[in-house]
Amino acid sequence: MDTVTSLTVVDAAVVTADDSDTIHERGWLHVVDGVIAALGPGDPPASALRGAEVISSRGCAVMPGMVNAHTHLFQTFFRGLGDDKSLLDWLREYIWPASSVMTAEEAGAACALGMVENLRTGATTVIDHQYIHPGGSHDDAACEAAERLGIRYLLARGWADRNYEPRLTEAAPDVLANQQRVAERWHGAAEGRIHTETAPLIPWGCSDEAVQTTTAASRSWGGGMHVHCAETAVEVEMNLAERGMRHVPWLDSLGVLGPDVQLAHSVWLDDDEIATIARTGATVVHCPVSNMYLASGVARVPDMLRAGVNVALASDGPGSNNRQDMFEAMKVAVLLQKVHHLDPVILQPEQALRMATRNGARAACLEGRIGALEPGRLADFVVVDLDSVFVAPVHRVASALVFNVTPREVRHVVVDGRIVIRDRRLVTADERELLRRARRACTDLFRRAGLRPPVPLD
Repeated sequence: MDTVTSLTVVDAAVVTADDSDTIHERGWLHVVDGVIAALGPGDPPASALRGAEVISSRGCAVMPGMVNAHTHLFQTFFRGLGDDKSLLDWLREYIWPASSVMTAEEAGAACALGMVENLRTGATTVIDHQYIHPGGSHDDAACEAAERLGIRYLLARGWADRNYEPRLTEAAPDVLANQQRVAERWHGAAEGRIHTETAPLIPWGCSDEAVQTTTAASRSWGGGMHVHCAETAVEVEMNLAERGMRHVPWLDSLGVLGPDVQLAHSVWLDDDEIATIARTGATVVHCPVSNMYLASGVARVPDMLRAGVNVALASDGPGSNNRQDMFEAMKVAVLLQKVHHLDPVILQPEQALRMATRNGARAACLEGRIGALEPGRLADFVVVDLDSVFVAPVHRVASALVFNVTPREVRHVVVDGRIVIRDRRLVTADERELLRRARRACTDLFRRAGLRPPVPLD
């Protein structure tokens, strides 16, 4: 990791994501000791150049690092296996058979691959709904990869205590003990880049008492709660049949909703549920590509935003996307609403940028610390090449970032003031070796699980 005390980006379009969505079409950004010290239009003052490493970024934009607010990093090994499958069929036929025999070393290799993918797509923070623990040290392997690679990482430790694949099910007392152990080792680790929280997997797989007790325990160390919510109509009907309540009223009846809660997907919400989420301050994490891939439905994003719900953005796991690309997520989020409502102005690029940055920061319980380029915030940012045949000419920077840019335009990535990708090269690991390790591990895993291994590439 490239560590510098003082860093200044010059000659870039500065996309602040501040309260006014200010963009300096030519500006500068100055970082000192991992914190944004100053920024502005035009040329920087001499004080911002003195003793600083200067990154000349003519033809580029500098924007806040995005927050991928819901993914499953272990699923990098499962890309492409959800084609033409419903959610529950995909789980039964692929995810459960292989993930239940996945070793911690294999999980670490899969997570490392997914973390680099996120960094390369402009996501400096990831909320990882990590729900596989056979053998007990998979969470440690994921956190070790995050520490090594330099990404900001929220381990949402997933669990199910009933109605689930037996090899991936934990008794409620074990969930409490295991999440406490992980928190003691990793919450606040890597100079504050790693945090942990509880993450009941799905309503039909989690008992009421365990949701309450694990959420209370997570809050005791400053963590929150992350859960799949109303992803499919079938799952909502399952909850109605068993508990007589839809997902959001059920969570509200348990007293667990609050600003530190992330509700992944939330596709099938009614008006009352949207109002409840707004009242409690919980975040909805919108995963548009995954919802389309699995034919889950179209989330009511414009209605949620109008109601004051904090809507963050995510890729979902690579098994149901099949990429973790936040530029793609922004573009699809806007286009999906346009075509669904037959309204070309229903959702704007600036709103998508806000969902991917500021709203994601709030989802990760880092509101005011990341998610915007403002003095005093942590220096998590991305330098994106706009002078590309895929992007130029640029008439409006926000539009170009949402509709034109792809991961190939990501030039530099900075997390906590440290350069983790410089001139498109990962500096925190040997990327080719990481890929080789991941391919070998995936092949071994799928053979052991009795599934067809991936196509050999070496």
